Amino acid sequence: MAYSAGCLENKEKHKTMFEQEKKEMIEAGIKMDRYGLIALSGGNVTLRMPSGEILVTPSGMIYEDMVPEDVLVMDIEGNVIEGERKPSVDTVALLYILKHMPEVNAVIHTHQPYATGVGLVTDEIPCNLTTLANATRGSVKVCPYSSAASEQMGVEVVENIGDRLAVILKHHGVVSVGESLKQALCACVYLEEAAKTYSVAFSMDEQVPELNAEQVERAVEVFRHYGQGTPALPK
Repeated sequence: MAYSAGCLENKEKHKTMFEQEKKEMIEAGIKMDRYGLIALSGGNVTLRMPSGEILVTPSGMIYEDMVPEDVLVMDIEGNVIEGERKPSVDTVALLYILKHMPEVNAVIHTHQPYATGVGLVTDEIPCNLTTLANATRGSVKVCPYSSAASEQMGVEVVENIGDRLAVILKHHGVVSVGESLKQALCACVYLEEAAKTYSVAFSMDEQVPELNAEQVERAVEVFRHYGQGTPALPK
């Protein structure tokens, strides 16, 4: 099918920025729902581009209903570069995290019930499982309460996450971070699985054994060699 010069110019004009990355963000949101980390339009996904732009999912939209044009492009100060939708109400917190954690490119926020529930009655989910060590690099702290849609939410994440890849927001949910969307998604999914396992174990015996520091370090190292395209695990 042939296009006139005017049609081609019009198609190029309406082409969305970072279309592939936006599709990946929407797919991450759909996976969050699939793994029971959110309901309906809960949570959000944020991604930093190598060129510095920030992609943020819109407020109050179900991920399955989103198209790439719904995802906003903004600068680190929150000025919208592209997009007509209202951004996530947590944008001020998400931008604070990205400003103060330059090593982070992806931020995922969920309302996952097991990790959030455990966070109501404890200050930390201990590292009892190799999968938690793999995905979050150890035990996961619970932040003091902060309101949704506030910069303080971002402050609490930065102050409490340490060298881990996830933190629990008391009375609220979870924030996970990563160099990539995949890393951030793995952190919140495996945190939820660990919280389920911990809940079951604690209901039978409050003395739940933990991995020691050496075991955690080994599990973290193993995960660096996990999957395709990674170096082979040294013998």
